[in-house]
Parts: sequence; C-alpha cells; structure tokens
Amino acid sequence: MKDGKYVIMYVDDDRDMLDTMRMLLESSGYIMVEALSAEEGLKVYKREDPDLIVVDLMMEEVDAGTSLVKELLAIGNKKPVYMLSSVGDTMSITTDYSNLGLAGVFQKPLNFKFFLNILKKKLGN
Repeated sequence: MKDGKYVIMYVDDDRDMLDTMRMLLESSGYIMVEALSAEEGLKVYKREDPDLIVVDLMMEEVDAGTSLVKELLAIGNKKPVYMLSSVGDTMSITTDYSNLGLAGVFQKPLNFKFFLNILKKKLGN
C-alpha cells in the first residue's frame, strides 16, 4: 500500500491492455505498476511489493505468465495472484489453478465490474 491506496501489479505484453487496465484501476482508487514481460515483472515485484498481482498467461512466450507465477511462488510471494487469459474458462476447468499459486483466473475480454468486485473482496476495501 502506498499513500493509503492498494498497489496492483499488472504484467502483460499488450500495451493497449496495460493502458486500459491503468485507466480502470486508477479511476477506481488503486495504484497500478506494470511490466511488459515476465522478466520485467519479477523486477517490478521485488521493487514495488504490490498488494495484488495480475499476470497475462501468454506474453512473449506461450507459458511466460505461468513461469512468472511459479517464480513468484518460489521466492515466497504470499500476495494474491490472478491469471488473465483468453483461455481462462478452459484453464479453470482443466487446471487446478490453486496448484500454480493462483487466487483465480479471469477470462478475456475482461468483465471490468466483476474484476473490480473481486479486487475489493480480496483486498478488503
């Protein structure tokens, strides 16, 4: 938390998605920090200590999002991590996302109202 606001880290290689998520989060009272790759995401995580993390599944490499989630788990992350994916519905049916250390999976296109409600519940605001 910074200046009384929760910090959300969003990792995605799609600049349009980053910009859209920033507008949504900041207009809802959050601070957003971003990364354009899994590698950069790890650096931003260590530097910013976000309260919640959202990671796109498919970035520069097909499994980059999953790899980042595994790395965060390996270094002891206890903050909620959500995966954002165009295959989210299928993933939540075929994969036990809790084994990946995920709090949940969001489907693209993102339902912004549902997404913000989940953030409020998870962060307690």
